[in-house]
Amino acid sequence: MTERRQVDGADARERIDGYLSRSGLASRSPRVMPLTGDASDRRYFRVLLADGPSIVLSLYSAAFEFDTLPFVNVARLLAQMPVPIPELLGHADDLGVLALQDLGDVTLQAHLGAATPAEHAALYRQAVALIATLQHRGAELESRDYLPYSVAFDVEKLTWEMDFFIKHFIEAYRGIVIPPAAREELRREFGLIIESLAAEPRVLCHRDYHSRNLMLHDGQLYIIDFQDARMGPDTYDLVSLLRDSYVDLPEQTVSELLAYFLALKGRSGDQREFRQRFDVMALQRNLKALGTFGYQTTARRNPVYIQYIPRTLRYVRDNLEQLPQFARIRELLAAHVEEFR
Repeated sequence: MTERRQVDGADARERIDGYLSRSGLASRSPRVMPLTGDASDRRYFRVLLADGPSIVLSLYSAAFEFDTLPFVNVARLLAQMPVPIPELLGHADDLGVLALQDLGDVTLQAHLGAATPAEHAALYRQAVALIATLQHRGAELESRDYLPYSVAFDVEKLTWEMDFFIKHFIEAYRGIVIPPAAREELRREFGLIIESLAAEPRVLCHRDYHSRNLMLHDGQLYIIDFQDARMGPDTYDLVSLLRDSYVDLPEQTVSELLAYFLALKGRSGDQREFRQRFDVMALQRNLKALGTFGYQTTARRNPVYIQYIPRTLRYVRDNLEQLPQFARIRELLAAHVEEFR
């Protein structure tokens, strides 16, 4: 078994220096800069080179086998579609280092503050078109050689995510003790959402397709952080993008982009049914996001996600108002979460 390592400063520098030496980059006057990480245990560093383009090093918490690394496996799938992803430039398995093309610092989220309305609309249409490609080409390329086709948002996974929300948002973050009977009733009611979503036909899903995982590079959106791709409802990635905890989109924009997606799929007549399924998916995914934010804040001592909780609570409240079949869920949540009262 591989021993897991904490990626602290000294350990990271030693591993980076080891990779730079092995790859021959150490002779090119490299300068190393830490980059803002994500919610995983990976750390990222930019290597600036005097005589060429910079690269990004992704440091994993432990050694890996390149050929079986989920990121590499999914990258091979996405490259066949093709959709724009960062190029894999090198690796050092024993050091837990993966070298990637540097796409810069401008995420879709960061760019929106400087974008004109026309640029904003064009980027989101580009992002929606990429989802359509993922789904269409994902079906054509289906093979057990690729990890996403062997995992899905099934009853077990969706149940785990709803339990994660109860544990890490209501109980840990809000500090509320739910009586056992109330907890079980809430879990039973969540089962209605879970069964509905798990029964839907499945397509290839990125799983975390939001504005912080889309990079703008040379005028093109690139998809990152795709290693957890799996099969799920055709609304899943759209919900991630259009009910994004990090960005507010006008309701008219959401409706227009959903119509654009259906037009790309040749399903323009399905708008009402599709919107109903979109809203149910949004309810589940935003509840899971609240669990993630609670977990990052309380278990990982990472407070950066607190700022995104109010928007996500609003999404959940609005969806519960639009989905009368889940009225009992709203009643049960309102007993513990004041924003739903």
